[in-house]
Amino acid sequence: MADTPLKWPRLSAPWLNSPALAKVFGALGAGGAEARVVGGAVRNALLDRPVHEVDIATTAPPEDTMRLARDAGLGAYPTGIDHGTITVVSDGQSYEVTTLRRDVETDGRHAVVAFTNDWTEDASRRDFTINALYCDLDGNIYDPVGGGLADIRKRRVRFIGDAEARIREDYLRILRFFRFSAQYGSGQLDPTGLAAAEALKDGLILLSAERVSAEMLKLLAAPGAPDVLGVMYDAGILQLAVRTQIEPDRFVRLAAIEAALGEPPDPITRLAALAVIHPGDDIFLANQLRLSNADAHRIAAALETDPGIDPHTPESAGRAALYRLGRESFRRAVRLAWARSGASPNAPNWRARALLPDRWNASKMPFSGSDVMALGVAQGVAIGRVLDAFERWWIENDFPSDAEQQRKVLKDLAAEALA
Repeated sequence: MADTPLKWPRLSAPWLNSPALAKVFGALGAGGAEARVVGGAVRNALLDRPVHEVDIATTAPPEDTMRLARDAGLGAYPTGIDHGTITVVSDGQSYEVTTLRRDVETDGRHAVVAFTNDWTEDASRRDFTINALYCDLDGNIYDPVGGGLADIRKRRVRFIGDAEARIREDYLRILRFFRFSAQYGSGQLDPTGLAAAEALKDGLILLSAERVSAEMLKLLAAPGAPDVLGVMYDAGILQLAVRTQIEPDRFVRLAAIEAALGEPPDPITRLAALAVIHPGDDIFLANQLRLSNADAHRIAAALETDPGIDPHTPESAGRAALYRLGRESFRRAVRLAWARSGASPNAPNWRARALLPDRWNASKMPFSGSDVMALGVAQGVAIGRVLDAFERWWIENDFPSDAEQQRKVLKDLAAEALA
């Protein structure tokens, strides 16, 4: 079964016709090795989803992969040679080429592998049937474990073989089960996979925070996240993954707001909606999930409480808030405040405030320190005080653009500083 292509229309995709990919296949074939594209590229092409990277599986041992690639004039780098992965560069395009493997030992976090030339062994160590599909350069599709193509048709995410055994090999597969279900599934989650995930959920505490947060951020942005997170919450899995108190209903409201605005999901704001309930929760969450400094700052920005975020204030207050916070922070803060308010995703006042950055660009401060010095104020803290006072006047008066008026106010403030 492993070496017989299925009776299915051949896969057709632009990346499959790439001369760069053909060169990699040609290099491996020159040494007698077999190669097939595997995993996400095949899955996404069958589902008509974007393909961002093309991974290759081969019968060639990693050392042979490097030699054959270099003999063909391609770049070859041992980026994961202990696990059989060589990065091959062809016409500027990088491909991860991995030798067929079988698991020798697993501890729920890491695996020790041995190389093989058996396609079914390689497929059997993967997580889900839809991720264990292969295709050759002619587009012929192979389904060594069986059921992968049927699950693609049914938009169903199923573990390969025994679900609990697959999870015990790597407990991150619990979160991957929900993430792939939210990304590619349709209808109810596979009951066998769900039961296994719930039974083994305590294994999540063995995982590093970095692995959990990376998977969770992908899950939060998936199309089916609102429904899937509800299932995770009911099973007690979401609480273990996020590692703090959570508010699923607020997450659902934010997802509905993004949809009403026609915007793509923002996983960071969604995380704040889900898991920041009390003061200081953002710091706790950032520490628990080992978020990057940039993501921690984004969550903090979403929690801003500038009065101008509230659409019940005049739009001039909204412009002031937009100026003070900046476009991205303002967007996050308004959307999170909207979700917290409980207002409808179609509330016109919230919608108008949320889209303010689309119709008004925050003006640039018209003066700098050199302008103040030109008015006789000596270099030092006095310059900063004059600029701060001017900026307060400028914001409070809704950013007047009259250059003469601006100049007069700056002169008056400079004179006060010199008095």
